[in-house]
Amino acid sequence: MANRMILNETSYFGKGAIERIVPEFKARDFQKALIITDKNLIEFGVATNVIDLLDEEKVAYEVYDDIVPNPTITIVKAGVAAFKASGADCLIAIGGGSPIDTAKAIGMIVANPEFSDVLSLEGTADTKNPSMPIFAVPTTSGTAAEVTINYVITDETTHRKFVCVDPHDIPIVSFVDSELMMGMPKNLAAATGMDAMTHAIEGYLTKDAWELTDMLHLKAIEIIGSSLRESVKGDPRGREAMALGQYIAGMGFSNVGLGLVHGMAHPLSAWYNIPHGVACASLLPTIMAFNKDFTGEKYRDIANALKVPEAQTMSLEAVRKAAVRAIRQLSRDVEIPATLSELGVQAKDISAIAEDALRDVCTAGNPREVMVEEIMDLYQSLM
Repeated sequence: MANRMILNETSYFGKGAIERIVPEFKARDFQKALIITDKNLIEFGVATNVIDLLDEEKVAYEVYDDIVPNPTITIVKAGVAAFKASGADCLIAIGGGSPIDTAKAIGMIVANPEFSDVLSLEGTADTKNPSMPIFAVPTTSGTAAEVTINYVITDETTHRKFVCVDPHDIPIVSFVDSELMMGMPKNLAAATGMDAMTHAIEGYLTKDAWELTDMLHLKAIEIIGSSLRESVKGDPRGREAMALGQYIAGMGFSNVGLGLVHGMAHPLSAWYNIPHGVACASLLPTIMAFNKDFTGEKYRDIANALKVPEAQTMSLEAVRKAAVRAIRQLSRDVEIPATLSELGVQAKDISAIAEDALRDVCTAGNPREVMVEEIMDLYQSLM
């Protein structure tokens, strides 16, 4: 079987990376951009770091800032209309996963109007044309949407998140500037950071993992494990390390998929609007324990990357438990809620949520086969 690797064309890293946005815009002869962001990033001046650069060089743009966490079909359709009305020829997505995912959906539909219902983009849609060009400017350290071929949209009528996987949607240039991430509040840094750790661990364990993605995921686990606590405290070096670690995880999982943590997290966000990273972090240690006997020596590698003492010499059973403990402790240290009831999940909904989780595209990549009854039990154990 051939293994495929897809990455974006160009990325800039480090403090001041955003200063490359205008030269890249002009070098590609674009005429006008539609900026995709949210009102909070405008209000608190984060998006203006980009907008000011555009203004200085008299770059034409308009702003669509109606993006919300867990973006919906309605938001995407409104964004498509905004793009068409603006006369723009490219998109600049500023924010976390929600603005970048929305930009991907908008760009794909404008380039492939036969998918204007949005729902038909689910899974691996047979799109013919690359997205309208996207410049991605992440402001959180977690989703890696700037380097992945994935995006997630919520169907608000059915309370269901659906994943779209399409090589045509990848941003052409990304600007991973940790200075734009310094404004993250503690809880957002924790949630997005644990999302990145989930990407790295699930990407390493997924059925399609192979040597090149294993290398990326283990390095990401190492970086995130050693820098997330400091990032949550607001330490600049921690934020810069997390910006890199989450990107490296994205390079890997984008190409091999994820697993049951994401499969179970997506319905939680769709039903209760729980931040995606919080949902993943609350689930991760429990799902790791559920999967541990189906992972060979991989938990030893994870434990080593997390610098668990004596991981190399422990028995396999002991090191698997130690890896789970290390992740559970990390989650506690950054103050992720430990139970689903704290997040507003209601026991009466578990059966329906479990059905959604079983159908989620990520669940198929889990190293252990799972039935809906087991998913219900896992949810129930976390209540």
